Amino acid sequence: MPIADHTLLLLFEGYGWLPDQRRRASGEVVHTRVAGQRAVGLCGPDAARFFYDEDHVERRTALPGPVKSTLFGHGAVHTLDGPDHRVRKAMFMSLMTDEGIADLVGRTTTAWDEAVASWADGRRVVLFDEAARVITRAVCRWAGIPLDDTDVPAAASDLVALVDGFGTAGPRHWRARRARARREAWLGGLVRDVRGGAATAPPDSALDVVARHRDTDGELLDPRVAAVELLNIVRPTVAVSWFVAFAAHALHRWPRHRAPLREGDEVFAEAFVHEVRRFYPFAPLVGGRAVGDLSWRGERIPAGALVLLDVYGQNHDPRLWEDPYAFDPGRFIGREIGEFDLIPQGGGDPRTGHRCPGEAITVALLKALVARLARLDYDVPGQDLSISLRRIPARPASGFVMASVRPAVRRPVPSPQR
Repeated sequence: MPIADHTLLLLFEGYGWLPDQRRRASGEVVHTRVAGQRAVGLCGPDAARFFYDEDHVERRTALPGPVKSTLFGHGAVHTLDGPDHRVRKAMFMSLMTDEGIADLVGRTTTAWDEAVASWADGRRVVLFDEAARVITRAVCRWAGIPLDDTDVPAAASDLVALVDGFGTAGPRHWRARRARARREAWLGGLVRDVRGGAATAPPDSALDVVARHRDTDGELLDPRVAAVELLNIVRPTVAVSWFVAFAAHALHRWPRHRAPLREGDEVFAEAFVHEVRRFYPFAPLVGGRAVGDLSWRGERIPAGALVLLDVYGQNHDPRLWEDPYAFDPGRFIGREIGEFDLIPQGGGDPRTGHRCPGEAITVALLKALVARLARLDYDVPGQDLSISLRRIPARPASGFVMASVRPAVRRPVPSPQR
């Protein structure tokens, strides 16, 4: 029987679409059509291991044009496979040193502390927007990209738009396309200036590394592609603002988690960050294309079919996570996380596969920022804190508004009674 195309249903149901299709399926594989193409849906650590094996699935031909035109950019590392992907990926990984990440965290926390000081005038602030501006300012300076303070709000708005527009066909999508055109032109011109000597890139900065990088053909990246890859460094870093807003949402709903964060419990802070990334919706799924006729759990996957890995479903799978719809950072304390278990930013080895190379940055930034957030006192005025699973990418509707922000009052520990 013909298989119905579910593109409109996916756009309407959002994060719930593939989990719902899996519940209705008679076997381990969902058979469907998306964008007119045969597609199969998979879920679970074994499925993730299968998906990220390049002998099974390739990414080069699978990313839809609208996603490349908004989120990733045309010619990006995400569109490569095999040796081309590994060489380009090595460029990104060279920036992910312990020292480099610590430098970025330091710049970000400094920018955060300066921003918090300006919130003390009693005005209301939208945390999502403020976090985006803080991170934009810090990551551009870390990357060696010159950005005046007066230009930070516009740059942050464009970088947020690149993420905010990939999962829709509406106005957010076209806003993202316009933002990409502006920022690729800006960074492409900067790369040309660095190569021509009209501008200087700090040694070993992201700008310097990308401008000097040579692909497998031995050629420098085209300036537009270099701009794409610079955006693929700063854009996902700014996307951490989604998780900052989610963390505030979690602390508001479950305030008991604030105390260990305030006290500087490093183990709990990392567990809290992992639970935010697991519990809250970000990427609904990832897609690739079957390189040949394949079989998964006894079901046929034809060559050329889209292979969809259910990220949101796996992060809420009761076979993997006990009581998955409860927010419980304790589930990550003392637990070794497998490469294909927790996959909000992909699975496998980030050095060689398609897992996000900036995942370590995400975790480090969040650990630093949620601790600072927990050490603030603030009011949460009436607002819409709902998170719609139909909106991709999801976020608190209000952006999480805070009022009367002030440093937390440290209360003395009572003396023991005698």
